[in-house]
Amino acid sequence: GEARFRFGMAKAASVICMYEMQSWQSPHGRPLPAPGPRTLVMGVLNVTPDSFSDGGQLGSEQAVVDRAGQMLAAGADLLDLGGESTRPGAAPVSIGDELARVVPAIEAVRRAYPQAPLSIDTYKPEVATAALAAGADMINDIWGGTHGLTSAERAAWQRAASDAAPAGDAEPPVPRPSAMAAVAARWRCPIILMHNRPDRAYGDFWPAVLLDFRLSLALAHTAGVVDAQIWLDPGFGFAKEPAHNLAVLRELSRIVALGYPVLVGTSRKSTIGRVLGTTVDHRLEGTGATVVWAIQQGAKMIRVHDVAEMVRFARMADAINAGLAFA
Repeated sequence: GEARFRFGMAKAASVICMYEMQSWQSPHGRPLPAPGPRTLVMGVLNVTPDSFSDGGQLGSEQAVVDRAGQMLAAGADLLDLGGESTRPGAAPVSIGDELARVVPAIEAVRRAYPQAPLSIDTYKPEVATAALAAGADMINDIWGGTHGLTSAERAAWQRAASDAAPAGDAEPPVPRPSAMAAVAARWRCPIILMHNRPDRAYGDFWPAVLLDFRLSLALAHTAGVVDAQIWLDPGFGFAKEPAHNLAVLRELSRIVALGYPVLVGTSRKSTIGRVLGTTVDHRLEGTGATVVWAIQQGAKMIRVHDVAEMVRFARMADAINAGLAFA
């Protein structure tokens, strides 16, 4: 029955899959840069008044277009537009306010740079839908498709996605599907599933993190998102203490081993400030160190504010990885 089919799809998420190097596709037919030996660089375009490091800097459509042009000229492969700050303690933003921020910005950047790959940074399906209609190519979801699930629904999906799921002929209850995953499936667009959770009560940290990823993958697969359109993000700075953030970076290869390309976003974050004792505007070198480490561990894309500088860190890390094959 339908319940058995959905459960089977959820279980399939726990099986390691391998992404195809050039297969992710924009719903608009726009070329997307292939993940490979050259690490991709995603530039951050926050059209918010209160983001932790660059809030309020892009107060007009022209300012957004100008910053987009600067990032593209500096070597950004993609641009990530967001209309709601995700820093700790940030005030929530209504759907209407977020739409009013991001849709005109996307339309303006699209007019100025018709071929630039654009991502919408949102966890709201309504915002993702409008952004895709305005010309965005992909979704960057900080909740990995899980936002809005109750604790009981989250637990049910975890059971479905885990190896401990019930066996036998009895059909398990099918929890509520992911509205965001449904948007990605309907638009046939790429989606970045970031690790996040409602609390920091991990218990055994790595098994919990990997189960959370299987939950997000189960949601995506059940909605019909194909593997070639999925990226993973360790969620550096989200639902984690500084030691947790350092752990997901130190052993990023565990997430890479799931078989999907991995995006890492450490740029200017508070854990770097905690380690170095620096304010947000003095975290360039710390960010560079995390970028090089992430690439060495297998990251295929980095999300950064300081594009020109981080491109140089990435190219050097790529060259070291190439070794004797460098040309």
